[in-house]
Amino acid sequence: MTIHMLKLCVGVDSADDLERWIDLRQRQRALNGEAAEQTHTTRMFPKQRDEILDGGSLYWVIKGMVLARQRILDLRPVTGEDGISRCQIVMEPKLIRTETQPKRAFQGWRYLKASDAPRDLDALGGGEDLPEAFRRELAELGLL
Repeated sequence: MTIHMLKLCVGVDSADDLERWIDLRQRQRALNGEAAEQTHTTRMFPKQRDEILDGGSLYWVIKGMVLARQRILDLRPVTGEDGISRCQIVMEPKLIRTETQPKRAFQGWRYLKASDAPRDLDALGGGEDLPEAFRRELAELGLL
C-alpha cells in the first residue's frame, strides 16, 4: 500500500519558486554530466521504505500550504562528512501541482496516507491556471 512523505519547503515563497530552483539545479546537473534526478537529504530514514517506493511522492508544504509534489524514485542511505547517517530522497525532477491544503509547521518530515493526500490539479480538470496566491486565498476561505 502506497504511502507518501510530507515535508516543509524552506526558502521558497511559491511553487513557481520551487520549480525554478528545480530547473536551475537540473541545468547544473546536466553541465556536470550527472543524472536527471533531484535529491533532498534529511536526517531520519523512513521505516516504511517499501510503501513509499510503491508509487509514493514527496508533498511540499510551502508557506503553510501543500501546493505540489514530486514522485519519489529512491531512498538512499548516506553518511555525511560529520559521520552521521542520513536519508537521501531521490525524486523525479518534475513538480506536480496539487490542491491547496493547509498544514501547520513541523520539523523533519511526516508520513502522509494516500487517502489524505491532496489531489493533482490536472486530475481535477482545472485550477492550475489560477494564480497561486488566488488558490491559496480560496483554500484559506475553505472554497477550494
